[in-house]
Amino acid sequence: MTAFSYLMANLKWLIFGAQADRKGRRLADNAERGQSSGPMVYYRRNFEEDYNAASAMLKGRMNARYPDSYHARLGGGGNNSYNYGDKRSQAVDTASTAIAHALRAGATAHQAAEAGAASIGI
Repeated sequence: MTAFSYLMANLKWLIFGAQADRKGRRLADNAERGQSSGPMVYYRRNFEEDYNAASAMLKGRMNARYPDSYHARLGGGGNNSYNYGDKRSQAVDTASTAIAHALRAGATAHQAAEAGAASIGI
């Protein structure tokens, strides 16, 4: 590499690198303020509120299908109990992921709750 090409490469890096840094910093600042113009970057400002509302809507249906905090009786005589803990934790994980994906895609809280219910089959 000649000295001239080395100087040109460094000059280009200084000019375009500084511009890219400023642009990246500006986009990050806008995204943090919720003013992003890009698609799907912090799409909803009230994501937590919508997520909590969708989870609350789904909670009653999940309690009926996967009882929480106790062993549900299967019926019949004797001590026939079944622990729903593992199934419930897996269902909660699956539903939570579906709710988050739906909200990020622009769904309302009710639509996200329905997506969560559909993901676990209730």
